[in-house]
Amino acid sequence: MLRHLRSGLIAGSLIAGLALLPAQAADDYGLPSLGGASQGVTDEEYELGRAWLRQFRAQAPTWQDPFAQAYVESLVSRLLPHSDLASTRTVITLVESRTLNAFAVPGGVVGVNAGLFAFAEEEDAVASVIAHELGHLSQRHYARSVARAEQTQLPAMAAMLAGMLIAASGGGDAGMAAAMGSQAALLQDQLSYSRRFEQEADRIGLQAMTQAGFDPQAMVRMFRAMQRQVSLQGGNPPEFLLTHPLTESRLSDIASRASQLEARESARDTPIYHMIRARALLTLHEREPQQAVTRLAQGDAPESARRYLEALIAARRGDVDGALNELDRLAESLPDLALLPASAAEVAFEAGRYDAAIQRSQQLLRLMPGYVPARLILGEALLQRDPEEAYRVLRDLTEDRPEEPQAFGLLAEAAGRSGREAWGHLARAEQLQLNGEIDRAIRQLDVGSDVAERNGDRSAAGRIETRREDFIDYRETLEEF
Repeated sequence: MLRHLRSGLIAGSLIAGLALLPAQAADDYGLPSLGGASQGVTDEEYELGRAWLRQFRAQAPTWQDPFAQAYVESLVSRLLPHSDLASTRTVITLVESRTLNAFAVPGGVVGVNAGLFAFAEEEDAVASVIAHELGHLSQRHYARSVARAEQTQLPAMAAMLAGMLIAASGGGDAGMAAAMGSQAALLQDQLSYSRRFEQEADRIGLQAMTQAGFDPQAMVRMFRAMQRQVSLQGGNPPEFLLTHPLTESRLSDIASRASQLEARESARDTPIYHMIRARALLTLHEREPQQAVTRLAQGDAPESARRYLEALIAARRGDVDGALNELDRLAESLPDLALLPASAAEVAFEAGRYDAAIQRSQQLLRLMPGYVPARLILGEALLQRDPEEAYRVLRDLTEDRPEEPQAFGLLAEAAGRSGREAWGHLARAEQLQLNGEIDRAIRQLDVGSDVAERNGDRSAAGRIETRREDFIDYRETLEEF
């Protein structure tokens, strides 16, 4: 596990031996492997990032909102071509935390807290933070900082990585103390080297967001707002600033460069951002939803977003018909937003109206076949009506989304209900290993192996044995961490 990191290890030895899982077999019901490295990052960075993500999921309070997930992925996809990362395959993880934070890990892992949406009243502000994180990835700052540490013979990388994990998963001050303590051990020129990294990420981020059509001034507004928060909170900076110190000279540099840039196209004030922000606020104020309404109104959100939030709250209060009618009216006025009919399908499902959820999801997917939130809702609703069809839908989804623990969990249920017991244990094992629970995943494979042998399912038995070997190798590597 990452908490067992030996401080003297360097990047190469940390991830040496991490087995990439084999390509899927023709008869494995579509269960994917972990995959190979993306172009644009090294094999070591890719493997390290995916291993870190699994450990993070095991400790962090993840925000499981497929609508927010799809939105952030689209935002990242829009920024990637302008961040020198066009060929990098990223993975987005969302954190259910009030703290204002986002982070990036080598290999293309990008994390965003729900608190970032709560703080940022405009889409361009969120884009500026994510663009800054992509700037760190494109310039390979993590790898370069490790190389610098090696040059000065200061083995700080392991402690920094462990500190990142603790802090990002909610360890707060303790995690940052670990990360900052390791950095404090570096020589003064190493610290100035890190400041240059921040400036590089600012410049790359500004250029990327501008070319993607966002307002470069939004980065200035966002960082000044963070700076004001420090003053309002008695010198306690937002979590983001603990790892990205904001000096006055850095802010002046951002403002100077932003003033020389102009967005290529206007992409501001789109309703979907405010609707995703509404979902984040509702998640953070689940017990007092009126606070979510108040905060959304304070941000001058468009009327459509406020109506959307009111509909979600109405559904939670039991007024399902009223919520569905309002969502349908919004969908008629904003026909290009798949989020609206998919949200109606979600409301129907959560109210136990499975047939309506199926019908609404299928109708949307005929127009937008790849929309993941609708695919998840359809698969889960079909579990209640047609497990065989649910298995087909969810198997296809896991093929397309090999880093989606929720999809594997649903696939495991569909496999069990459709008479594929051994494959169900395999799908559950995949879900567990994605969530960093490798020991439980191996035990799940052992159960699946017994079931496959008892049922004479040679195909499942062979696949399970292969995956068991892979998981054992993976566990051994994690223990070296």
